[in-house]
Amino acid sequence: MDLRKRILRAALARPAVLPAVCPGATEARVLLERELRSRGWPLAAGPATANLLVVVGRPAPTRMDWCEGLWRAMPAPRARIVILAPEQIARGLDAGAAALLRPAAVSPRLPRPGARPEDHRHGPAPHTAQEGHGEHEARRGAHATHEGHGGHGDHEGHEAHGGHGMAMQVSGLPMADRADDRDGLRLDQLHVPLGPALLDWPAGLVLRLALQGDVMQRVHVEQIATPADQGRPFWDEPWLRAAAGEEVPRGLAARRLCAAHLDSAGRLLAVAGWPAQAQQARAARDTALEGAPAKAVVAAVSPLVRRVGRSRTLRWLTKGVGVLDARTAAAAGVSGPALTAGGDVWDRLNVWLDEAARAAAMCEETGPLRGSDLTGPRGALGGPLPPSQALLDVLPRLLEGAEFASARLTVASLDPDLDELAQASAAVMVTHD
Repeated sequence: MDLRKRILRAALARPAVLPAVCPGATEARVLLERELRSRGWPLAAGPATANLLVVVGRPAPTRMDWCEGLWRAMPAPRARIVILAPEQIARGLDAGAAALLRPAAVSPRLPRPGARPEDHRHGPAPHTAQEGHGEHEARRGAHATHEGHGGHGDHEGHEAHGGHGMAMQVSGLPMADRADDRDGLRLDQLHVPLGPALLDWPAGLVLRLALQGDVMQRVHVEQIATPADQGRPFWDEPWLRAAAGEEVPRGLAARRLCAAHLDSAGRLLAVAGWPAQAQQARAARDTALEGAPAKAVVAAVSPLVRRVGRSRTLRWLTKGVGVLDARTAAAAGVSGPALTAGGDVWDRLNVWLDEAARAAAMCEETGPLRGSDLTGPRGALGGPLPPSQALLDVLPRLLEGAEFASARLTVASLDPDLDELAQASAAVMVTHD
């Protein structure tokens, strides 16, 4: 028995972590990634290989099924923690690691609908749940999760499938139906969801794809519901504060812009199969956010810019994928780096890195940010819709007719921030009241 415990403790010394990030929790997600990197804990590609499920933020009380689907798909030993505030991260990870070594316990529910982050900052440790090492919770319902895609179906009963016209299911899994392809041939068509819980994926985004072979015939964009009181989007905060009349140093905005672009570049590089450079981008992002001198930020960013710019392999992999020319982008209301690039995945990546390098050199500027300068990392913030809404709107036209393998690269190269949409929804709700 002691030998088994020692083996188990050694195996779980570095548990595989599966983050489930809700819109509005970007700051906590960034700090979680930094903490995991400092501990050397790996990220799990999906629930089948995960030990610790980390729910970051608060899911909407009516749409928590996707979190529960991930939990049910995880094998034992497993544990779950819920991070409602950045201050809980270290303590929550410690509690989750300890829960993995405890005997079987009853799984508590996710946070109650009215819970607020400040209710938990100084109270007990974050919510944890744990399942015994020899027992598996029964897989409840036919739509628990699709393990082949990281358990990312945001389904609610049979209604989620009915809208796609699927007439048959076997053991709760959808069978392919028939539909005409672009050449008028009637071929098998499979409906596949991507999101909301994928690594290096915009938090809260769900794409529902209709595939014929490896070609995406139809793409429907959805987002998971979020509580209305999410506050300002983390990446846009300096510009929104300046617009509200606060005095914000230009250096703070430069740091946030630099970090936002490095965060997006890190996701894209990870999806493209460059984990080392993705970690380099995230380390540089953290350097910018930690308040390091401009010289240190530049020193962290410059090698990444040179390495990516010289890579013929990365250029070959991303060139010609997800082409969004400047005219189409402008007509769709797209602004920011996607409009500046006026091209494909490779072009957008290089715009991110060029802007990050310029912003890194401005991190110590003390002059005030002008309230009229409302251009955040994703684009212009002063319009009727947030810039990420335009990025979501162009996704179907970029993906339909393209190969399935290009979907992740295209989404990562736009990297819409659904925190912006959550704030816009809250503003609309207040206005109608």
